[in-house]
Amino acid sequence: MFKSLFSAISKVSLVKQILIGLVLGLIVALYAPDIASRVSLLGTLFVGALKAVAPLLVLVLIMSALSNQKRGVDTNMKSIIFLYILGTFSAAFIAVVASFLYPVDLKLVASASDITPPNGIVEVLRSLVLNVVDNPVHALMTGNYIGILAWSIVFGVALRHSSETTKEVIKSFSDAVSQAVRWVIQLAPLGIFGLVADSISRNGIEALIGYGKLLILLIGCMLFVALIINPLIVFWKIRSNPYPLVFTCLRESGLYAFFTRSSAANIPVNMNLCKKLGLNPDTYSVSIPLGATVNMAGAAVTISVLALAAVHTLGISVDIWTALLLSILAAIGACGASGVAGGSLLLVPMACALFGINNDIAMQVVGVGFIIGVLQDSAETALNSSTDVLFTAAADIASRKKG
Repeated sequence: MFKSLFSAISKVSLVKQILIGLVLGLIVALYAPDIASRVSLLGTLFVGALKAVAPLLVLVLIMSALSNQKRGVDTNMKSIIFLYILGTFSAAFIAVVASFLYPVDLKLVASASDITPPNGIVEVLRSLVLNVVDNPVHALMTGNYIGILAWSIVFGVALRHSSETTKEVIKSFSDAVSQAVRWVIQLAPLGIFGLVADSISRNGIEALIGYGKLLILLIGCMLFVALIINPLIVFWKIRSNPYPLVFTCLRESGLYAFFTRSSAANIPVNMNLCKKLGLNPDTYSVSIPLGATVNMAGAAVTISVLALAAVHTLGISVDIWTALLLSILAAIGACGASGVAGGSLLLVPMACALFGINNDIAMQVVGVGFIIGVLQDSAETALNSSTDVLFTAAADIASRKKG
């Protein structure tokens, strides 16, 4: 009986299974909140498993790719990094323009005094650089992907001179970790079911209505970036219809990221998607974990929109050059945003400081951000994570066309 049930389930695509889990989670949250609190463990276990395996996956994949890489192979990393920077700045600029066209006022009554934001962009960049030289074991334990990326590159290059047997062992271990990741991803429908049930039952839909205008502005900007700006960038790169690739990335990467709300947890999902798309493993094994840390279009939107919402609320006038500077600051700051839920909100005070807004008021804006975080952060992460695969694929496709 169970065998036939599992066989029937396996015939349904994973995306459809996830949608079923989403609908069931919503029903349980609205009509059986007591059950929702119990099934929340499913979501916690799913995200926990992804976060646990992701650091090890990044380490072994990059080590394996670099140690077995043939000399003279082009990995397109320069092109991908340029796309990351272009996409993040474009998102920040769109958010600034939209905030002037559709200004939003806030009721600054929320509090987030127990959270300590960075003092400025210098501190953000300093922290980013220090993460590079973090102890590799500590980096694995804490999910410091900049540190993991740096050390895996060092070890991978060093292992190029090792014996073929050693390289084969590393590749076999990499394949084993990848298989474990695929097993975890197969549990996504149950995880999404638990995450949706818990999130809606605890936060409620009513809590979001009061901030409807702000949410419309935030999510509207992110949708515009995802459906207009990113496709334009990809079209410029590959010179063909970008939307099949865009929708694939949104469906098979963005959907997961929307519910896990963590770019770090979505790394295994993105790696798996890159493999399905037939991309160069030497490229995506580096670009995906790098993108989870520095490719933050959604974070740039959040920082810009919330900072300018505070500006409009306080009646501060802003000239075009200051607005442009905010776009640059938000793009740079977004690169330092943490790869966990809510990471970009802590950089809002940094952007507010550009307009002379004191920390007490800025932290109230952060408090508003946490109230709407159930949707804001989900949409932000979906944009961030899906774009990692999108730009990696665009660079790979463009390179093949040239070849």
